[in-house]
Amino acid sequence: MKTLHALILGATGSTGQELLKLLLEDSSFSKVSIFVRRKPSIKHQKLTIHEIDFSRLIDYKKLIDGDVLFSTFGTTLKDAGSKSQQYLVDFTYQYEFAKMASDNGISYFSLVSSSGANEKSFFFYPKIKGELEQAVKKLPFKKTQIFQPPILIRQPELIRNGEKIAIKVFSLLNKIGILKSQKPLSVSYLAKKMINHIKSEKKIGIITYKAKEIISSKL
Repeated sequence: MKTLHALILGATGSTGQELLKLLLEDSSFSKVSIFVRRKPSIKHQKLTIHEIDFSRLIDYKKLIDGDVLFSTFGTTLKDAGSKSQQYLVDFTYQYEFAKMASDNGISYFSLVSSSGANEKSFFFYPKIKGELEQAVKKLPFKKTQIFQPPILIRQPELIRNGEKIAIKVFSLLNKIGILKSQKPLSVSYLAKKMINHIKSEKKIGIITYKAKEIISSKL
């Protein structure tokens, strides 16, 4: 397999940080381009940083060029401030970016969605994630992989109080054999999975990995 040029949307988030670190260390990737609101301090000879205004994505379309797009973009209602702003981040910006990537001939797309994503959900967050999944499935990538992870164990400085409680609860339930398919998963493990599945050419088309599959399958 030829060396690849990877693009990351969401490189400053918890999963994106791990993904970036692993891609920079992986000889299968000769170049890594990230698209961010604020420029991070990291430097590397393989890394190109594009500091952009997501409300004007069309202005950067020519920069969205490479082999594979990883999207780990996302926010919470609390951080976004309103449902409309959360929708912009979790659906609009991600879909528009993926559409431009497809238009520009990028072959592979890897998306972090959410366990329980469903466009018909009564709840706002899984509904957005479900709508995004259905929208990107219509884009003509050679390979589209969608990950629906369980609750993620983030870096200590990024983990939220609610997530800490949920992780403890699920961990206790897992110990007595309950909800093992929703076992908390480290962002590092998820990032490794995303990269390994892109590097494998055995499967093409649209592939959705449920939480249970992500947890149980080998790296």
